[in-house]
Amino acid sequence: MSRAAALRLGAFAGALALAFGAAFAIGSAVDPVAAADPAPAQAHGNEEMGGMAEEAGHDAGGQLPGLAVSDAGYTLSPATMSFRSGAKTQLRFTIQGPDGKPVTTYTKTHEKDLHLIVVRRDLSGFHHVHPTMDATGAWSIPFTFTTGGTWRLYADFQPAGLDKKLTLGTDVSVSGSFTPVPLPKPAGTASFTGYDVTLEGNPVAGHESELTFRVSRGGKPITDLQPYLGAFGHLVSLRSGDLAYLHNHPAQHAEPGMKGGPSISFGTTFPTAGTYRLYLDFQHAGAVHTAEFTLRVGS
Repeated sequence: MSRAAALRLGAFAGALALAFGAAFAIGSAVDPVAAADPAPAQAHGNEEMGGMAEEAGHDAGGQLPGLAVSDAGYTLSPATMSFRSGAKTQLRFTIQGPDGKPVTTYTKTHEKDLHLIVVRRDLSGFHHVHPTMDATGAWSIPFTFTTGGTWRLYADFQPAGLDKKLTLGTDVSVSGSFTPVPLPKPAGTASFTGYDVTLEGNPVAGHESELTFRVSRGGKPITDLQPYLGAFGHLVSLRSGDLAYLHNHPAQHAEPGMKGGPSISFGTTFPTAGTYRLYLDFQHAGAVHTAEFTLRVGS
């Protein structure tokens, strides 16, 4: 090989090496696996504040519940990912365990083996329901998606033998008419069907804060709230944007026959500053009611 040819070959090899190096750097910068790995959030365990115990909003690893379809080897697997609005259907799913088989045994949390939350991505159309499980581990419940759009499913449960609760989430598509619903502005009172519920509290991100809801009807405080899922209230909070899930209950346990109200308090830790949508379920006069609030959490 002539000296000139050798020089040309060396220059080509150097250019090729630089091209591969640049491609590797670009590929690393946009690696979908790396990009999908969220920065660890500050973890908060179960704490107490003024006698109110918090059910932790995220686990010790820092992963906020409801953002992933799989966690700790368990996966939420809907039977179908698409539905038609206005049509009554059977909402079916399984929880696949680490062995790849449907989970069939659970530890009850708040009187149920599994809680299912269904909400549209714009945080409208909230439902808290309790499906039934057959002998194969398949869960199902009759359900009607009222409008088109993207809806989020959350399964809240604790498998038998696991020392923590899990909340898995996934999106499903619903065909039909879709009109986005703007998130309501923050307000201290929610009024519906004769009930008025006021919210008191000034939460700060990263710190446990006490939220107190006061329930009245026709201007009179309600003092005969009925137990619902072992308590006088049940609170779900969803972070606007990614719909991270916070699930809290009051410390006071409610037995059948007990009466509560007008106040229901929760010890809650919001992981970040921002806007959250709060859904308070309570039972009165034999019916479950839901009060909804938009809350801005400061830093």
